Amino acid sequence: MIRPVLTEIGIFLIPFAAYAVFLLATRSGVLTASSWPAHLVAKLVLGSLLLVVISFVFLAQFSGAPPDSTYIPAHIENGRLVDGVEK
Repeated sequence: MIRPVLTEIGIFLIPFAAYAVFLLATRSGVLTASSWPAHLVAKLVLGSLLLVVISFVFLAQFSGAPPDSTYIPAHIENGRLVDGVEK
């Protein structure tokens, strides 16, 4: 569960990292407040949220088993735990 959460946090931070790299490339002050005006931060947040929503859609659409598959849950066979499988 922690991996998908960290993936989404990473996706959210991509626009901020890209803008910080842009500031470094243009030799502007990355840590100065004048480089991060409120309207620009708001645009970065909106872009980040859009990326996260798109990644959720892709995750839901392209992950998991095919729609016509049957899930067999984990169970005990001959005294041993057998993992669940998609068939």
